[in-house]
Amino acid sequence: MASRDPKKPNVVFILTDDQGAWAMGCAGNKEIRTPNLDRLAARGVRCENFFCASPVCSPARASIMTGRIPSQHGVLDWLSGGNTGEDAVEFLQGQLAYTDVLAAGGYVCGISGKWHMGDSFKPQKSFTHWYVHTKGGSNYHDAPMIRDGVLVEEPGYLTEVITDDALNYLRRQADGEKPFYLSVHYTAPHSPWINQHPQEIVDSYDDCPFESCPEEPPHPWAFKTSPGPENRKENLKGYFSAITAMDGQVGRILDLVEELELAENTLICFMGDNGENCGHHGIWGKGNGTFPQNMYDTSVKVPAIFSQPGRVSQGVVCEELLSQYDFMPTLLEYVGLDNPVAEGLPGRSFAALLEGAESAAEVASKGGESGDGRDSVVVFDEYGPVRMIRSKTWKYVHRYPYGPHELYDLVGDPGERTNLVDTPEYREVKEAMKAKLEEWYVRYVDPRVDGVREPVTGKGQMALAGPAGKGVKAFTDKGRK
Repeated sequence: MASRDPKKPNVVFILTDDQGAWAMGCAGNKEIRTPNLDRLAARGVRCENFFCASPVCSPARASIMTGRIPSQHGVLDWLSGGNTGEDAVEFLQGQLAYTDVLAAGGYVCGISGKWHMGDSFKPQKSFTHWYVHTKGGSNYHDAPMIRDGVLVEEPGYLTEVITDDALNYLRRQADGEKPFYLSVHYTAPHSPWINQHPQEIVDSYDDCPFESCPEEPPHPWAFKTSPGPENRKENLKGYFSAITAMDGQVGRILDLVEELELAENTLICFMGDNGENCGHHGIWGKGNGTFPQNMYDTSVKVPAIFSQPGRVSQGVVCEELLSQYDFMPTLLEYVGLDNPVAEGLPGRSFAALLEGAESAAEVASKGGESGDGRDSVVVFDEYGPVRMIRSKTWKYVHRYPYGPHELYDLVGDPGERTNLVDTPEYREVKEAMKAKLEEWYVRYVDPRVDGVREPVTGKGQMALAGPAGKGVKAFTDKGRK
């Protein structure tokens, strides 16, 4: 049967697309309805300050899978090419993913939903069940999916279709002889938002004031493709509805795990790939909702919840700064498997944090300044030539090669409204953070795929970065995702 050992649990990893960390009831949003995510948080650990590795989907997802930052794995922007056809590219070829380690350790691995890391037709990273979207997203009906190597158009509501496949996988594995791993990668709540989602849910938000999504003047760097004031409410209704509909499908997964009597032996992980602005800072979108790309918390913070009754602490809100590049080492330690590439990865396990054995600060500070150069309260982010270092109290954003740069006092200015980068009294703070940022990236970047050397503008990546992709030809002027 599936694993009945809490120390080597089955794993269900649920990943959403463009869900802001603010877009959950358990995160304090009183307008959006997410009863199942709230239920999951109540019986687990919700991370209040969890950050993506890059504020756009493909690089973030590649970092989750490999534990590498974008300038190590070479996926530097969302993939506008290389997903299907004769030009399909296996972007992570030759790079170890945590699913490879799980499979070598006896797990059966399956995926249902969005892949968007190249060559959607080819099962990769030791997945033996492979049901994925052909690209990064589509309309929510008649979606193009790959099942058993064949392109099919699914007439149902995509969020439900992905869940149906995931539930079938769970039922099969419940009677199997090995522990299982399942990725459930929703395209929700990524756009499109209007005329896409269950009408009864859309209508239920008719009277919502959407105070959690401030109506602000357009950011000076924002794109004109952002919805105008006349479409604001309908887009917000669609966005909220996409999340509420997805939450209902998460409930189906939680219910089946309990029905199969696997709850105490299954780790449930819920995470977003990147943040999302729905009018926040006058932006619609994430990191590439502006040019130059932005690193606001609403773009780089993601929801993250972990639950396994009897092992993971319950009803805990973790305040420490953690990142997607910490996920691979955490998961492998949690299930008792060695990480063969640990030395070359920037992340550190927070598994002990989930089990309540140590404080978050103690977990995050392992190695310290004398070890890996990362202290207990700093995370890093990148999007091509834009890089960020963030502590609990300060954020510094550096844009290579010309700027503009930013410095925010997150204690006095948590909304990131006043850029202090040119304020003389904060020069030492800026210089110290800049030095730490540069030192950290020198330590981990692969010069062959360094994002600061590529023309990453947020408009998409078509081929391999660096010499293998012939540099500038790897990037495109197609639309934004």
